[in-house]
Amino acid sequence: MRSIRPSSIVRRGGGGTRRTLAAVALVSALALTATACGGDDNASGSPTAAGVGDGKVRVPDDLSNKLREHGIDMDKWKNGAWKNWDRDDWLREANDFINPIIKGLWDPDRMRDADDPAKSVGDGDLSGDEGVTDPTPQPVEAQAVKAPYHTNAATSGKVFFDAPKGTMVCSATVVQDPAHPGKSNLIWTAGHCVHAGKEGGWYRNIAFVPSYNNQSLSPTEMKTASRAEVAPYGVWWADSAKTSQQWIDGGGETGGNGASYDFAVIHVTPEQGSGGKSLEETVGGALPVDFNAPAATDVRSLTASGYPAAAPFNGQRLYQCSDKPGRLSIAAADPTMYRIGCTMTGGSSGGGWVEAGSGGEPTLVSNTSIGPASSGWLAGPRLGEVAKGVYDSVSKQFAGN
Repeated sequence: MRSIRPSSIVRRGGGGTRRTLAAVALVSALALTATACGGDDNASGSPTAAGVGDGKVRVPDDLSNKLREHGIDMDKWKNGAWKNWDRDDWLREANDFINPIIKGLWDPDRMRDADDPAKSVGDGDLSGDEGVTDPTPQPVEAQAVKAPYHTNAATSGKVFFDAPKGTMVCSATVVQDPAHPGKSNLIWTAGHCVHAGKEGGWYRNIAFVPSYNNQSLSPTEMKTASRAEVAPYGVWWADSAKTSQQWIDGGGETGGNGASYDFAVIHVTPEQGSGGKSLEETVGGALPVDFNAPAATDVRSLTASGYPAAAPFNGQRLYQCSDKPGRLSIAAADPTMYRIGCTMTGGSSGGGWVEAGSGGEPTLVSNTSIGPASSGWLAGPRLGEVAKGVYDSVSKQFAGN
């Protein structure tokens, strides 16, 4: 969750009006397993083609060429060169996403110690914003999801990634893939969980852990928990990530700029292989996404899920808030956002917002994007044509696989 700063809440960011499919940030994929070795951030392992498990690395010619174009030496990268965040080396453009698998990198300690990407700043008064903004909602106390999470919130999980400030964490949701009914490998999260926006580029070592800490172990128990206990359904690495061009052009670490387009779709592949099972088959479900969701005034209730990491939470347990949404306008030219009362803090970013669809089934309609530094409410984008363009482009990229 990105916090709002008074000096930034009335700024008018780039990408003011809705754009069509041409605005989708198209990203090339890289599904490659690299050997990791030594150091706190790496673990030993033999190179294996992602999801294959026969000990041979297979890099398609186009991806090999892409690595060479960016001057990336895989041996150096897997041994820590990814920690170089110099501007010239921080891949920024829409087609520059590269995320080689480093086996064992996300061990229990590294996952447990990952921070939330929020920054503690002031709250600010949103009443002066143009557009339609309803009164600030009353805080709704976040409720702990009952364990096991796989039974009560099977599609929820955590996204881990590396940024210049260190290891970071967000939340995410497994969503359906129209190109692979019943066998989706897609997750939905926030744009600021994959890309830094106008001041930076793509984050690195992005991975998803469904039902993280499935048994809701205490912080003390987590210190000695095995990787199987922390990640019972495996670690799934991003081999493609896409967000809106509006987020890339105008998004920022704090404030509301780009928030109306702060969403991302990630395609994942299992670090250790899945025996041929997709992510959806592994967790037992995936949510449909509604790109024609009703206005806030017509929604009875939304339920937001996430792993809040900023105090008073610790990022180890899954929580939910349910509330009738109101409207929040950051910029008059941008789509109005949903806003609900909720005490979840940073770390819950990217977590899915769900309502009962027309047939009563749970449907994803938004994700956590921003909230005040002191918590109390969350806001998420209302999904429309730009979001659908991002989603469709990822689905089509893997349609033949």
